[in-house]
Amino acid sequence: MAQENSSCHYNETMQFFYNRSGQRHSLDKSLLTLVQVVGSIFCIFILVANCMVIAAVITNKRFHYPFYYLLANLAASDFLAGIAYVYLMFNTGDVSPTLTISEYFFRQGLLDISLSASLANLLVIALERYISVMNWKVHSNLTKRRVTLLIILVWSISVFMGAVPSMGWNCICNLDSCSQMAPIFSRSYLVFWSVSNMVIFVAMVAIYMRIYAYVKRKTTMLMSHTSSSINRQRTPIKLIKTVMVVLGAFLICWTPGLMVMLLDGVNCRTCDVKKLKSLMLLLAVANSVMNPCIYSYKDEEMWTTIKNLMRCIGNGTRRQRSTRANARPLNSDQDPGTSPPASDEMKSDDNQSLDS
Repeated sequence: MAQENSSCHYNETMQFFYNRSGQRHSLDKSLLTLVQVVGSIFCIFILVANCMVIAAVITNKRFHYPFYYLLANLAASDFLAGIAYVYLMFNTGDVSPTLTISEYFFRQGLLDISLSASLANLLVIALERYISVMNWKVHSNLTKRRVTLLIILVWSISVFMGAVPSMGWNCICNLDSCSQMAPIFSRSYLVFWSVSNMVIFVAMVAIYMRIYAYVKRKTTMLMSHTSSSINRQRTPIKLIKTVMVVLGAFLICWTPGLMVMLLDGVNCRTCDVKKLKSLMLLLAVANSVMNPCIYSYKDEEMWTTIKNLMRCIGNGTRRQRSTRANARPLNSDQDPGTSPPASDEMKSDDNQSLDS
């Protein structure tokens, strides 16, 4: 046994590691079906919603500000999360033990990169909001160059986090350190990943609480000098609602999974973490479903832009049908269709609320 643990097993398939960890690679059929159905619904929404967010930021010049560039980057990371989960669903269950070590690293790395990028983007957006509010402005003074560097930094860190296990932080040469949830991942890596994400969560809480305290104090001062700023009086209430939704979604979606990973990392003997793995991952991916709703659709102008984009897509489809109909012989009984009405002009106020 000691010789087995000290040797490396790069030529083994995942069946070897699943058998050694005692993990059932074949999930309960009903549970697997439930995860796949719900996961498919999540993925469709994630892909479509985040595509619309990115398109809205590109097409609407009013969104060409640091906050919306970071928002589009968040949508891109959530879009990748949807792709990663689709790939996972086609390579799980009975397929898992047939994977090679490289294929397993790719499957898990894709998920780790996308979810790490989503978390890092949430933190960067919180920092951007902090800079804006501290200067009492709707948008921060970050230049496009700095925003680009932030985006590059987010993806560099995320790729590093996803690639670390395949770069050597694994248990292929030390089977005693293997985790239960990810049979070739070292338990120390799971501890590192879960703790680092918890630190991000604590940082987000601190940032948003600091923002709320500042806005409340600033608004109180303004109210003592003027009675006409009704919107400013409502700003703290609107801000704390947004903060509660953001932090609540993160807490609900991520805390259970991070705690399960931490328990696996510390080698909890009495914890059956393997049964919870699929559900915890599904819950974490649900955060990518909530992000476009929280950060985008609560913004009135963003929602208007997205609706106009959907109208344009619908109108374009009708134009294509009309063109095909007009190309038919003249003996067709169909009347030529009228051109669709133009999309309504977006209505927006330049003075957006601080919690856009």
